[in-house]
Amino acid sequence: MKNGFWSLAGLTRWLMGLTALSMGLLLTGCGYNEFQRLDEQTKSAWSEVLNQYQRRADLVPNIVATVKGEAAFEQDTLTKVIEARAKATSIQVTPETLNDPAAFSKFQAAQGELGSALSRLMVVSERYPDLKANQGFRDLRVQLEGTENRITVARNRYIQTVQAYNVLTRSFPNNLTAMIFSYQVKPNFTVANEAQISAPPTVDFNKK
Repeated sequence: MKNGFWSLAGLTRWLMGLTALSMGLLLTGCGYNEFQRLDEQTKSAWSEVLNQYQRRADLVPNIVATVKGEAAFEQDTLTKVIEARAKATSIQVTPETLNDPAAFSKFQAAQGELGSALSRLMVVSERYPDLKANQGFRDLRVQLEGTENRITVARNRYIQTVQAYNVLTRSFPNNLTAMIFSYQVKPNFTVANEAQISAPPTVDFNKK
């Protein structure tokens, strides 16, 4: 009887092990591990996007302070930059933002407004010789140009990572895994002109 008991226990353990192995193979074959990998890549890419946007936002106070030294500078242009920065930095970004199309779109729109306002400010600054000659302002606009380039690179990486994740989510049989574990398609950056995805905003600091 004792031998029978242990035989039954051994058989139970063997069946449990076989079930676990089968489930592991099933999940691997249905893209579970790939979901985990791409999800982590998406989070990493998103963090870099936020870092670069924060870098740009941190430059704005110094740019504004420098421009204010130009007494005749267009106040409307300066005000729009200040307001756009305030709006962009007031949006609370959480992990849920990556899965909320409405929140993601709101964030994207706010950052787009700040980018446009800064581009406009730099164009207007070309009309002021004293401002163009200011070494501090020249250094800041070089930093801004570099940051815009980094934002473009970070956004590109995020766009590509989310695209890979979304393709996995929609593809059979991975879509079955997505349904079981509630993996949703993630929202992505959009632009009116797809060419803008691979090119930073054009800001010519050498116009005369």
